[in-house]
Amino acid sequence: MEQIERDPMDRADSLGYVINHLARLMEQALRDRIAEYGVVPGQFAQLLALYEEEGVSQLRLCEKVRIDQSTMAHTLKRMERDGLIERIADPRDGRRSLIYLTDRSRALRTALTAAAREVNDLATTGFPDVDGDEFLRMARQSIGNLEADRGA
Repeated sequence: MEQIERDPMDRADSLGYVINHLARLMEQALRDRIAEYGVVPGQFAQLLALYEEEGVSQLRLCEKVRIDQSTMAHTLKRMERDGLIERIADPRDGRRSLIYLTDRSRALRTALTAAAREVNDLATTGFPDVDGDEFLRMARQSIGNLEADRGA
């Protein structure tokens, strides 16, 4: 059987490589801006989700930020240690805890979201507004396509 030889893919032409590289650069830029607040990028998605809705279970938070339970458990332990969240027993089901922001993390909201906006603005410098919106729309569509493929 004859094998079809394909041209090797240049990493600069790989959507996965380019998006991953962009994500790593954005994470570092965010890290540089939020370190002074004692927050790391790995905690950022959880904080944003909790800014939207507090008093959620760990499972619900996993669903909202799309990370697995073991990673979430580790992250929440660190966030609790760092005074960013507190866990309170669920009054309806004492076997689980609900996750709430602390006064400290609530007070950081403006500074943290400003840092994220600054990184987003930096990453899209030179984009016409419509292109930045379209880029975000296409990235969301790509996420939806890949989640649908996984059955998420």
